[in-house]
Amino acid sequence: MSRRSPSPILVALLVAGSGFMELLDTTVITTALPHMARTFHVHPVDLNIGITAYVVMLAAGIPLSGWAAERFGSRTIFGLAIALFTIASALCGLSNSLWTFFAARILQGIGGAMMVPVGRLVVLRVTPKSELMRATALITWPALVAPILGPVVGGFLTTYASWRWIFFLNLPIGLIGFLATLVLIQDNGREAKPLDRTGALLSGGSAIAFVYGASLLGSSAGSLLWSCSLMAAGLIGAWATVAHARRHPRPLISFGALATLSFTTTVRGGSLVRLAINAVPFLLPLMLQLGFGRSPVAAGSMLLVLFAGNLGIKPVTTPLMRHFGFRRVLIVNGVILAFTFLGMALISAATPAWVLLPLLLLSGMTRSTEFTAMNTLAFADIPKEGMNSANTLFNLAQQVSFGLGVAVGAILLRLGHVLLGGPDMVGAFRFAFIGIFMICLLGVIDFLPLAPGAGANVSGHRPRRGIPST
Repeated sequence: MSRRSPSPILVALLVAGSGFMELLDTTVITTALPHMARTFHVHPVDLNIGITAYVVMLAAGIPLSGWAAERFGSRTIFGLAIALFTIASALCGLSNSLWTFFAARILQGIGGAMMVPVGRLVVLRVTPKSELMRATALITWPALVAPILGPVVGGFLTTYASWRWIFFLNLPIGLIGFLATLVLIQDNGREAKPLDRTGALLSGGSAIAFVYGASLLGSSAGSLLWSCSLMAAGLIGAWATVAHARRHPRPLISFGALATLSFTTTVRGGSLVRLAINAVPFLLPLMLQLGFGRSPVAAGSMLLVLFAGNLGIKPVTTPLMRHFGFRRVLIVNGVILAFTFLGMALISAATPAWVLLPLLLLSGMTRSTEFTAMNTLAFADIPKEGMNSANTLFNLAQQVSFGLGVAVGAILLRLGHVLLGGPDMVGAFRFAFIGIFMICLLGVIDFLPLAPGAGANVSGHRPRRGIPST
């Protein structure tokens, strides 16, 4: 007797919870670094190694995630990934030295690298195209919420409990997620696909080099030459990976999905939009504190307004895409999103709350809508047999754009400080936000070639004849 197929929405909620856990741990420790440094008897800057190790391992493990899911089964890999991530979280919380913490963060990164891509793959496989928008809206919210809530949650737990609870918080979530995996997820048929070792080395090595170089570029830990050299090595490795895949009969990553315009635009232009979006939680609190002299609590509360916008728009994102179509939503909403970044460049310490709060609320609403539209359209026209490789490519691009968001924000801030000079930091922040505005607009331009009916099999949108879509 066959098992009843699980509800795609329940599976999406499970994957969203695991994704939130993974993405939260990318940012949650930033506010706890001074307290952790005192425990480990090191300088707070030394703890950047824990952040970098986590982000680098996330990128390095993604290329192997699709192969592992096919070879050993999605349920097996997803469950093991949650278990590994949860155990590693406990080890992080129990750490009493920098190097034990570093080792635990590497394990966390390996678990996260398998957890999120395989989870998304499970959702794509069990969800009919007609329900893909709802499922994608659910699994998208961690990417929107975690970067905002991370510093807030980290600061609260560190202040009122202990930095160790930042990691112990994952234990009940991980346990529930592991048990839910056993109940909700069915193992897909396993395929004895041999591992493309050369492809694994090339793709993993290039991901490590590029993401590590980007993380150094966003901090003062490495020289500009060394950072750029690593990123260049990553790009060369990516080119070598593509060249190898074209020759190999069964490559680790197939690039066939790039022949689909709707997928390519959401990876190429979408990466620029994601980069801009992820620079804002880094730049905005710094500008409010360093530029306008607000307290960390006041600056953090402004991010919660973005969070409110993210959640508030969720009930209407699906009707919006059904009525207007992906192309129009991505372009019009993307332009509005870009102009909210320009608005942030124009605010000052004297800007009244009745101007600032609606601006941040609108930015939160448009960033949520843009994320959901991009993440849904990416897989709308991909056939079932191509989902695995497309999912791997998409997750790699998303991880890189997340890492580049902070790096590019930091570069623009330093560049603005050099070009404008003087002790006033406000001008440098305005320069950075104008740069983010232009990057976002550049990404939106890439959506123009999309057909008016792109992704209509998912959105249900039917453009009217004779009426231009945008």
